[in-house]
Amino acid sequence: MEPLTFTPLLKQIRWGGRKLGSLLNKQIGTAADYAESWEIADHDSGQSVVAGGPFAGKSLRELIGSHRDELLGCQSHMAQFPLLMKFLDANDWLSLQVHPNDTQALTWNPQEKGKTEAWIIVAAEPDSLICAGLKHGVTRDEFQQCLHDGSIEKTLHLIPAIPGDCIYVPAQTVHAIGPGIVLAEVQQQSNLTFRLHDWGRVGADGQPREIHVEESLACIDFERGPVNPVVPVELDAGEHRSEELVCCDYFIIRRHCSETAFGVKLDGHFRILMVLDGHTELRTESVSLTLAKGQTVLLPASLLQADFIPSSSVTLLEILTP
Repeated sequence: MEPLTFTPLLKQIRWGGRKLGSLLNKQIGTAADYAESWEIADHDSGQSVVAGGPFAGKSLRELIGSHRDELLGCQSHMAQFPLLMKFLDANDWLSLQVHPNDTQALTWNPQEKGKTEAWIIVAAEPDSLICAGLKHGVTRDEFQQCLHDGSIEKTLHLIPAIPGDCIYVPAQTVHAIGPGIVLAEVQQQSNLTFRLHDWGRVGADGQPREIHVEESLACIDFERGPVNPVVPVELDAGEHRSEELVCCDYFIIRRHCSETAFGVKLDGHFRILMVLDGHTELRTESVSLTLAKGQTVLLPASLLQADFIPSSSVTLLEILTP
């Protein structure tokens, strides 16, 4: 089964901008609110469709139905593709929010999973900030009082957004992305989000967007405290530098930075590749593809190996499931 590329699903939300087009080469229109590009999705809110090749026009869900073993390999027992891949352009603050874990998600929607995610910063303007967790010692009572009296910001752990940083955001973590940030997001295949606070804004209809205080408070892990960028674990040094950014129950993220050719063995696991910078040729047993910044490709588990030949230098993410 050949590597698969999909037509990006572009989402317009009031906090979006135009950098998905100018920075990541997405085919956006004339609007000013392109917020998310869903790169690989198998969800009722977005279903990826193959862009070319022998499976052009097929949805990811259809492929799992007809080519499950070839596509998923060791994960062929899964009824749904387990990960949702995105690029985000935050031109304004996202709402302050929290996601439930798998067990909690069943309470509100038995068809959904929890949502653990990770962000890799692609670009950030000076002074851009991210909220990742709460300050040390913030209790549920204190948080609830600050939410009620409008002083919620004093409870939040705010960190600078620095290109190249990775922030791992387990389910039950209070978080928000600030303006001036473009990032890649790796997450569970879920779209279950609870808004705590929306900075006093209104939606397109002129009314405040729905807030989910009760649900959010039930989900938050108040013992977690502040969340800081991960410390990468070096896997390989030299002209081809690779490092592991995240290894959790739901996904593993590795970053490759290279000016020379390198290979990735699949070992019966599918791989997702997201190009964050540069260009590279991707070669497998049967095809050769040129990949550029902003592109995402799914390598089916039936492939043995993928080889990369950068044109000058390339930075890409390799994502798999444990």
